[in-house]
Amino acid sequence: MSHYIIRGGNRLAGTLAIHGAKNSALPILAAAAVCGDSVIHNCPRLTDISVAMEILRHLGCKARREGDAIVTTRASGGNCRIPDELMGAMRSSIVFLGGMIARHGCAELTLPGGCELGARPIDLHLGALSQMGASITESGGRLLCSAPEGLHGARIDLSFPSVGATENTLIAAATARGKTVLTGAAREPEILDLIDFLRGCGANIAVELDGTILVEGVERLEGTEHRVIPDRVAAGTYLCAAAMTGGELLIREVVPGHLSSCLAVLTRAGCRIGCGPDWVRLAAPPRLEGMGTVKTMPYPGFPTDMQSVMMAAAATARGTTVFVENIFESRYRHVPELRKLGAGIVVEGRAAVVTGTERLTGAPMACTDLRGGAAVVLGALAAQGESVVTGLEHIDRGYDDLEGNLSRLGADIKRSG
Repeated sequence: MSHYIIRGGNRLAGTLAIHGAKNSALPILAAAAVCGDSVIHNCPRLTDISVAMEILRHLGCKARREGDAIVTTRASGGNCRIPDELMGAMRSSIVFLGGMIARHGCAELTLPGGCELGARPIDLHLGALSQMGASITESGGRLLCSAPEGLHGARIDLSFPSVGATENTLIAAATARGKTVLTGAAREPEILDLIDFLRGCGANIAVELDGTILVEGVERLEGTEHRVIPDRVAAGTYLCAAAMTGGELLIREVVPGHLSSCLAVLTRAGCRIGCGPDWVRLAAPPRLEGMGTVKTMPYPGFPTDMQSVMMAAAATARGTTVFVENIFESRYRHVPELRKLGAGIVVEGRAAVVTGTERLTGAPMACTDLRGGAAVVLGALAAQGESVVTGLEHIDRGYDDLEGNLSRLGADIKRSG
């Protein structure tokens, strides 16, 4: 079994370029199912990306990697069923649903897998597509969808700014008959990146100042060349790694504005931060300060994907930090692993109280999910002694060469098995 051997205590310092955003590349690849031939640059090498490419092939598209780019070709044929093993391999695989119905007029798939973060209801996805003319039934854990007369525009009001439901609606509406008015949509940078890709393919999409999205369906989407935005969660992860080891880090190829909420928390913790057009520099104090209360919220609030990583940093701080998880109800599965290092964390419902400790001690740990796995690795980097971290399949879903990047910054981390 593949695992990390980490000898903690090293100060991390240096310069790092950030790879493309997983959470942007995946919906763009899903949109490629209904678009012409495209070249998508800055796609990270992740297992989730490989699964998405395989799904595209099942849908009748060709997909191949050329360096950091993925080239997609809209071939004829394909089918409207995603194999169960592919749906189970990637939690965000549901984002292919809108494109499948738009392209084939049907879709059959099981409920998605991936990280076990508790319920991630897809009611908003299904409700939006139903309003656009799709007939959807669920039987034995399978979704059976059809739109024999095609999709049509609709007025859709999302009761929660779901990123996935927004993406599915946008992809489906791009070629639907008539006009779709989407209110309550998510505003994450990855949503705007998807819109830019669809516009490049010929989609007619406008975003109003209040966040309402207007989509006038077109008959056909052509291909385009597009560059995926930088991964703000990966950037935040490396910044936290430097912060909790008393280090200094310059990250390049980032959009500082996408990191505002994370940078604000790190500043409260005592870090000195400077920003340029496409870079962020962090200089950490010898020991972080408590961060106060950190609440996860839809963008531009503090991202749920950064909660576990920032918690690892808070575990080494002087003082207390309180985390309130408002997006997922089961996103504290990393806590028992961090406690093995000696972290002082108490969970009560959606709140986690972290009492920082000056010394963590290496221990055997397991990655519980993608971002929880990153937190476990960061905890091991700050701990004295050796840690063995298993469950790296979670890490491989969202971080391109995590161990290589950390090693280049001075970490003692090796992959074995």
